[in-house]
Amino acid sequence: MATRPSATASAPVTVTWAGANARRLARQHLHPDAAATASPFAAPGEAVAAMLGAHAQVLSAAELSVGLRGDRLTRTDVRTALWSDRTLVKTFGPRGTVHLLPAADLPLWTGALSAVPTGPNPFPKDARMTPDQVEAVVAAVGDALTGTELTIDELSDEVVARTGPWAGDLVMPGFQAMWPRWRQVLHLAGHRGALAYAPNRGRKATYTNPGCTPLPGPGALAALIERYLYAYGPATPAHFARWLAAPKRWAAEQFAALTASGTIEEVMLAEDGPAWVVAGDTDFPDAPVRGVRLLPYFDAFAIASWPRERLFPGAAWERALGGGQAGNFPVLLVDGVVAGVWHQRRSGHRIAVTAEPLKPLSGARLRDLEEQVERVAAIMEGTAELTVGAVTVGPHA
Repeated sequence: MATRPSATASAPVTVTWAGANARRLARQHLHPDAAATASPFAAPGEAVAAMLGAHAQVLSAAELSVGLRGDRLTRTDVRTALWSDRTLVKTFGPRGTVHLLPAADLPLWTGALSAVPTGPNPFPKDARMTPDQVEAVVAAVGDALTGTELTIDELSDEVVARTGPWAGDLVMPGFQAMWPRWRQVLHLAGHRGALAYAPNRGRKATYTNPGCTPLPGPGALAALIERYLYAYGPATPAHFARWLAAPKRWAAEQFAALTASGTIEEVMLAEDGPAWVVAGDTDFPDAPVRGVRLLPYFDAFAIASWPRERLFPGAAWERALGGGQAGNFPVLLVDGVVAGVWHQRRSGHRIAVTAEPLKPLSGARLRDLEEQVERVAAIMEGTAELTVGAVTVGPHA
């Protein structure tokens, strides 16, 4: 580990992208060289905190994301933490998407997310809600879910009963149906700490009130930016805004204020220009990343690491980004960058894994890949079979 001198106003620290990428991998315990990281995370909550939330629209992908960062963690450990120990919470996180978050950090997350300004209203004028209606719905959701678990239809009935018929107007385009008006702020109720997921009732999702009081917004936002930069820095305000789905100008203002206070500092990415880290956090590895990692759908590392064109170089940009949206494909990392995609199909305990590297793998990297497939199988509590498939490149491959 190389130690860099502290930045000054006239001479910011210069960081290579390779060094930044290696540090991000190490801090999430994804670095192929175990000597480059501390001990793997012993609990699911620790792993989820390090990656700043595990995208959980597909829960099995979140389970794998967490397990890959842990010490012999399995999908059962993640489910136990979520539904039994309640050290994890499934709720709406960054970008309004479903995430697993550490229960201990929920006041910080809800305080920060509640303070993020919203962009232009995307809904037709006759579908929109007034600010007073938004507040009424969020309060109704929190009241309805206190001490109970409700399906979305049950919750809808309760919200309409507490607010008025206008909340139930079917004006929201859904999946092959129209949803009631109030549903447009479902994620906002999560951001305010009034709603989280509860265990499924059969095949139906249920919701509950997690009983969370958000921290004050300014302090929570500052803490979230520090955590983001620790995990994914060096990064720019635009990177942070994209990760959080926040206005770029607002993000720039937050970074400027924290720079002025000495909380964060500017460095220079050698290939890309100014970026920011937590003040004093300017040590980066010298050694290049060597080895293989498999990351599932919407893994946090692939989504939050920028500049994206360096993580997805050459043909990987076309094959693994799916139109510019990271996460649409599980990715194969070779020597720290995306070098292919992979797929799995489960049948009972058998997990058939097909890897599609963009270039032929060396014997050493094939052995690394085999080890990764075995690890994936252990996390998902199955037995893996590996096939190295043909290279396919194209937007519809």
